[in-house]
Amino acid sequence: MANFLAASLIIFAVLAGWVWVQQIYAAFAARHPELGPFRSAEGGCSCGKGHCERPSSR
Repeated sequence: MANFLAASLIIFAVLAGWVWVQQIYAAFAARHPELGPFRSAEGGCSCGKGHCERPSSR
C-alpha cells in the first residue's frame, strides 16, 4: 500500500511540476518577445499559431 501511495504522489508531483514549468516558460516568453514567438504545447511551428505555410513532411 505504501508503494502505491508513493507512486501516486510521485506521478502527481511530476505532472504538477510540468505545469509549473510551462507557466514559467510562457511568462518568460511574454516578457522577452525579442527572443521569438511563444511555442505552445499543442505543437506546430508557431509561425501561424500552429499552422505553417508549408506542410510538414511526416
